[in-house]
Amino acid sequence: MERRMMVMQRDCPARLVPAGTRITITKDTFVTLTQDLGGTYTVNVNGNLARIDGTDADALGLEPIEFDFGEAEGDEVDEANVWEALRTVYDPEIPVNVVDLGLIYDCRIEGNDVAITMTLTAPGCGMGPVLVDDIEYRVRKVPNVENVKVELVFDPPWSREMMSEEAQLELGVYG
Repeated sequence: MERRMMVMQRDCPARLVPAGTRITITKDTFVTLTQDLGGTYTVNVNGNLARIDGTDADALGLEPIEFDFGEAEGDEVDEANVWEALRTVYDPEIPVNVVDLGLIYDCRIEGNDVAITMTLTAPGCGMGPVLVDDIEYRVRKVPNVENVKVELVFDPPWSREMMSEEAQLELGVYG
């Protein structure tokens, strides 16, 4: 992706990388777009990297992401839609979604509540809270989901063998 200088079209929430601190990038601020992957954008703003969710892409003058899971049938939560939402969340530093990375250990649907157990590629990853927020936000977009709880665990520890074959091939670590 080619880096592009842009001007913020409106005030926009963002997260500093890698700390995950919430900030607001104000309208008319110059930023450099450094990455667009998995429905998020990384920009350089005043010498810091910040992450903007794709639903706020209009602040960059881009087309915002809209989630369309179709019409809900009844009051049930469709598990396939939950997994589809999870696949839209990408690790901030690795160009692979959290499902194919093997970070999702369990996903349970109880009524209209979704409980997810996940891990990180490294226990000290500062972007862990950002990933948890992204997962909660995106899964809440699934029809009939009322609550999302994400539990972050480190046992068993993540290893590259947990990645899908496609993810291992994409990252050149297959075998």
